[in-house]
Amino acid sequence: MAQSQQWQSIPTHLTREQFEEFVLPHLHLGSRGPQPKLSLHAIFNYILKLLYLGCQWKELPIQQNKAGQPEIHYT
Repeated sequence: MAQSQQWQSIPTHLTREQFEEFVLPHLHLGSRGPQPKLSLHAIFNYILKLLYLGCQWKELPIQQNKAGQPEIHYT
């Protein structure tokens, strides 16, 4: 019997519901320091895309915010 194509690919994006169900319970949320500008969901999806593409972080295509600036700096 052939397996589903869904399980044969590397995930590059999780929905917010999938992130909250499968990933968020395993993260330690820090109580010190500034709050992140992006949600943990968005940062995790950037990391998934980085692992899939195999490129350096500064070469990762970062979306722009409403002001036209990148959402996050590559550093």
